[in-house]
Amino acid sequence: MPQADHESEYRFDGAVVMITGASRGLGKALATAFSRAGATVSLCARSPSSLESICAEITAAGGRCLARSVDVRDEQAVNAWVTETVEALGTPTVLINNASLLGPRSPLADFPLDSWREVLEVNLTGTLVVSRAVLRPMREARQGSIINVSSGAAIPPRKEWGAYAVSKDALEGLSINLASELEGSGVRVNIVDPGAMRTGMRAAAYPSEDPDTLKRPDTIGPLFLWLASDAAARVTGQRFQADDWMRQFG
Repeated sequence: MPQADHESEYRFDGAVVMITGASRGLGKALATAFSRAGATVSLCARSPSSLESICAEITAAGGRCLARSVDVRDEQAVNAWVTETVEALGTPTVLINNASLLGPRSPLADFPLDSWREVLEVNLTGTLVVSRAVLRPMREARQGSIINVSSGAAIPPRKEWGAYAVSKDALEGLSINLASELEGSGVRVNIVDPGAMRTGMRAAAYPSEDPDTLKRPDTIGPLFLWLASDAAARVTGQRFQADDWMRQFG
């Protein structure tokens, strides 16, 4: 089914969708997809200029957008972003944890500890920090969909991918545990492995690869729209490989 049909099928009019790491790549593509589907989007990243540009595009197309420069490791800043979102836009019903760092491609025995700490803080701890902040209003509303972006490097953790692979493996464990703990609350948690995409992170990981051979990030938007919709209301604690899902349902 073409992407446009998915956007027509899964509408989010009046919904508030929060996305981390939204300044480029998959995060930017998802912000655009949810806005086209009627959602108000609240975006964060560490690059304010890129976020302002994305918000301007969304607003020019008739959408509503709030964007803030936030480091997901900073609990105070994250809490302020969530509070502002609730006060300005309403209770979020969707959170996409997309913020991520690659770090060096290096064996663990040689991996620099400063980079190890930074990658795990962003990819793993940052996901927990944002999820906990958004869970407060979601649980009060008894409704929410949290989607955590993982990687094919996670299962099993891929050698010589250092902290990135380990962090994504741990992220999946966090997601499954959180989904189990939230059963009956109205909030569900799922995992998406987007596969190889034409992004800056992919280019950094595979500098000799031809990006034109890879899919664009916007082509897997339908999976996220479905997971965020009422059609997936009973789906939680599951891992989805985007290419497999798109072959079957896209």
